[in-house]
Amino acid sequence: MQSFSVRPATLDDAERLFAFIHLNRDQLVPRSLGNVVETIDRFFLAESEGEMVGCVAYQIHPELGDAKAASVEVQSLAVKSAFRRRGIGRLLVETVIGRVKAFCPKDVVALTFAPGFFGSLGFVEVPKTKVMHKLYTGCINCAKHTNPFTCPEIAMMRSI
Repeated sequence: MQSFSVRPATLDDAERLFAFIHLNRDQLVPRSLGNVVETIDRFFLAESEGEMVGCVAYQIHPELGDAKAASVEVQSLAVKSAFRRRGIGRLLVETVIGRVKAFCPKDVVALTFAPGFFGSLGFVEVPKTKVMHKLYTGCINCAKHTNPFTCPEIAMMRSI
């Protein structure tokens, strides 16, 4: 079995991350190369023998009127199909959670097509109305769906 490692992304990884996200566009919200570069400090990637086999990013969403109630969203989580079910996705999500704990957010959220996976990490399904900050900052500009409330992704949340 091949081993893998997770590390923070660097600017040198931007084009590979962009291509990796594009390859998984059926499951992920598209990102431009410019967006990947702008947010490179919030990306982690998993590698096996120099090959990118997974990635994840995070976004902090403020809560109006209460900075201490900010949420962190897990974004762009993908693992190459040949490397799934090896703990890579779990390690990527836990790496994000470990990184953002220092900020003391209220919770971590994800909009996902894989509720079973996130459920195994302690996330619980919540109504999309509980993640309105995400809907207004991200979903409102989605190129895939016209209405965030009819989008088939499931909102999930985990307290920190």
